[in-house]
Amino acid sequence: MNQTILVVDDDREIVGAIKKLLEMEGYQVLTAYDGLESLECMMDEDVHLIILDIMMPKLNGLATLMKIREKKNIPVLLLSAKTEESDKVLGLSMGADDYIEKPYRPAELVARVKSSLRRYLLWSNQANPANASAQDPKNTIKNGGLELNLDEKQIYVDGEAVKLTPTEYKILELLMKHPGRVFSAEEIYERVWQEQAYAPENTVMVHVRRIREKIEINPKVPKYLKVVWGIGYKMEKYR
Repeated sequence: MNQTILVVDDDREIVGAIKKLLEMEGYQVLTAYDGLESLECMMDEDVHLIILDIMMPKLNGLATLMKIREKKNIPVLLLSAKTEESDKVLGLSMGADDYIEKPYRPAELVARVKSSLRRYLLWSNQANPANASAQDPKNTIKNGGLELNLDEKQIYVDGEAVKLTPTEYKILELLMKHPGRVFSAEEIYERVWQEQAYAPENTVMVHVRRIREKIEINPKVPKYLKVVWGIGYKMEKYR
């Protein structure tokens, strides 16, 4: 596969178990046991995905996530205990792509890793100009002041480029391709994460909130990305 995953947790048994599980799936696995060590590893190695524990010494997972997002757009999956519900929501709002609850089920962990890598690698390859040489540079979707360049995998808001994570981009692309259509949280999750949805409301809600903060003049009174209460989300249609 030639894809490298960094596993970060201060519990060495958990790190060892995840490492063995992912190596059986063909991934290269790097390990770190605190946030500072993980940041050093991320800068020294070509990492495609990070599995990051929340509760760690020296630099906790949320603080580490903030540092990662300053440098990289790679997928980050948070490891969290069920008692850390508020931390999970906060982590998603800070740019995590997904979370996995402890104790995790091996099959679920592998499925979420594969789903996140698939989205990231597709986004990365299509966003690379070297891979888009044969594509139409005018392959865009326009809606009011929004312009989504499908070749560059880039959103422009009133002419200004705005940086999105791969997951945020996929959600926005889905909604902009179907302006006016209402998507439930379950449908968004299954289309973007490409796996069956189990109580996806918080995960989708947090990602939608982050997208609003980046594309809306006033995220609290959104012009484009609207909630249809009790049903889901839609992209308001403009000329």
